[in-house]
Amino acid sequence: MSLAAVLLTAGPICIVAGGSVALNIRGSAQALARRAADNSQRAMHARGDLGPAPLVVSAGVYRFLATAMAFGGLVLTLGGLLELA
Repeated sequence: MSLAAVLLTAGPICIVAGGSVALNIRGSAQALARRAADNSQRAMHARGDLGPAPLVVSAGVYRFLATAMAFGGLVLTLGGLLELA
Protein backbone atom coordinates (compact mmCIF):
# COMPACT_ATOMS: atom_id res chain seq x y z
CA MET A 1 0.00 0.00 0.00
CA SER A 2 1.42 3.35 -0.93
CA LEU A 3 1.97 6.19 1.49
CA ALA A 4 -0.38 8.41 -0.51
CA ALA A 5 -3.27 5.99 0.02
CA VAL A 6 -2.66 5.92 3.77
CA LEU A 7 -2.43 9.70 4.02
CA LEU A 8 -5.49 10.23 1.83
CA THR A 9 -7.44 7.83 4.03
CA ALA A 10 -6.32 9.09 7.44
CA GLY A 11 -6.50 12.78 6.54
CA PRO A 12 -10.21 13.06 5.70
CA ILE A 13 -11.11 10.86 8.67
CA CYS A 14 -9.27 13.26 10.99
CA ILE A 15 -10.85 16.26 9.30
CA VAL A 16 -14.39 14.91 9.68
CA ALA A 17 -13.94 13.66 13.27
CA GLY A 18 -12.11 16.77 14.45
CA GLY A 19 -14.39 19.12 12.56
CA SER A 20 -17.54 17.63 14.02
CA VAL A 21 -16.31 18.22 17.58
CA ALA A 22 -14.65 21.57 16.81
CA LEU A 23 -17.83 22.93 15.26
CA ASN A 24 -19.85 21.28 18.06
CA ILE A 25 -22.19 19.49 15.67
CA ARG A 26 -25.13 18.03 17.62
CA GLY A 27 -23.51 19.07 20.92
CA SER A 28 -20.57 16.69 20.63
CA ALA A 29 -18.18 18.85 22.66
CA GLN A 30 -20.67 19.14 25.54
CA ALA A 31 -21.31 15.40 25.36
CA LEU A 32 -17.59 14.69 25.69
CA ALA A 33 -17.35 17.05 28.67
CA ARG A 34 -20.36 15.38 30.36
CA ARG A 35 -18.87 11.96 29.70
CA ALA A 36 -15.56 13.00 31.27
CA ALA A 37 -17.39 14.32 34.35
CA ASP A 38 -19.41 11.11 34.66
CA ASN A 39 -16.29 8.96 34.35
CA SER A 40 -14.53 11.07 36.98
CA GLN A 41 -17.48 10.67 39.34
CA ARG A 42 -17.57 6.89 38.78
CA ALA A 43 -13.85 6.64 39.52
CA MET A 44 -14.29 8.67 42.70
CA HIS A 45 -17.18 6.45 43.84
CA ALA A 46 -15.11 3.34 43.12
CA ARG A 47 -12.39 4.72 45.43
CA GLY A 48 -14.97 5.45 48.10
CA ASP A 49 -14.95 9.25 47.77
CA LEU A 50 -18.56 10.43 47.78
CA GLY A 51 -17.88 14.14 47.25
CA PRO A 52 -18.71 16.12 44.13
CA ALA A 53 -16.64 15.39 41.06
CA PRO A 54 -14.26 18.16 39.99
CA LEU A 55 -14.44 19.65 36.50
CA VAL A 56 -11.87 17.72 34.52
CA VAL A 57 -11.99 19.29 31.06
CA SER A 58 -14.40 21.85 29.68
CA ALA A 59 -16.07 21.73 26.28
CA GLY A 60 -13.79 24.56 25.10
CA VAL A 61 -10.71 22.40 25.61
CA TYR A 62 -12.28 19.59 23.61
CA ARG A 63 -13.11 22.04 20.82
CA PHE A 64 -9.52 23.35 20.82
CA LEU A 65 -8.04 19.84 20.66
CA ALA A 66 -10.47 18.87 17.90
CA THR A 67 -9.47 21.95 15.91
CA ALA A 68 -5.83 20.87 16.15
CA MET A 69 -6.85 17.38 15.04
CA ALA A 70 -8.76 18.76 12.04
CA PHE A 71 -5.78 20.88 10.99
CA GLY A 72 -3.55 17.83 11.36
CA GLY A 73 -5.91 15.92 9.08
CA LEU A 74 -5.66 18.75 6.56
CA VAL A 75 -1.86 18.47 6.66
CA LEU A 76 -2.08 14.70 6.14
CA THR A 77 -4.44 15.16 3.19
CA LEU A 78 -2.21 17.77 1.57
CA GLY A 79 0.79 15.50 2.13
CA GLY A 80 -1.05 12.66 0.41
CA LEU A 81 -1.89 14.88 -2.54
CA LEU A 82 1.73 16.00 -2.80
CA GLU A 83 2.82 12.37 -2.68
CA LEU A 84 0.59 11.64 -5.69
CA ALA A 85 2.05 14.52 -7.71
